[in-house]
Amino acid sequence: MDVYARLKELNLALPGPPPKGGIYKPVRQAGNCLYVSGQAASRDGALVFSGKVGGERTIEEGQEAARVCTLNALSNLHHFLGDLNKIKGLIKTLGFVQSADGFNQQPKVINGASALLQDIWGEDGVGARSAIGVNELPGGTTVEIEFIFEI
Repeated sequence: MDVYARLKELNLALPGPPPKGGIYKPVRQAGNCLYVSGQAASRDGALVFSGKVGGERTIEEGQEAARVCTLNALSNLHHFLGDLNKIKGLIKTLGFVQSADGFNQQPKVINGASALLQDIWGEDGVGARSAIGVNELPGGTTVEIEFIFEI
């Protein structure tokens, strides 16, 4: 299966890589693992989603924010590898959800990222996962996600 053909079937396009927000590498390889730094829900350097899920944002908006984060991660991987077809599968997703007091459905929000990766890679796109609620995220982004992929 060609990842780029699958993205096209899903009517998705990779954005340009997001600008770095500090001193770090967007992707770091260790052996056959690619560690993708935390990705915000932004396009072209501007937040697409800000605010807290369970407050200003709905679960569905949080899921879309998670999809934006995932597409940003794939963009960084594409620029690092040159070809997303080198990816064997997902190892781990670590998702942070900016959450209003009392909101405890972070796994539903991060399902937005998980469903997208499963749509692209099938079972190879399903990995281990953590979904964590936090009070604040950098710049006010609704969701931030980091990933580990296998090549």
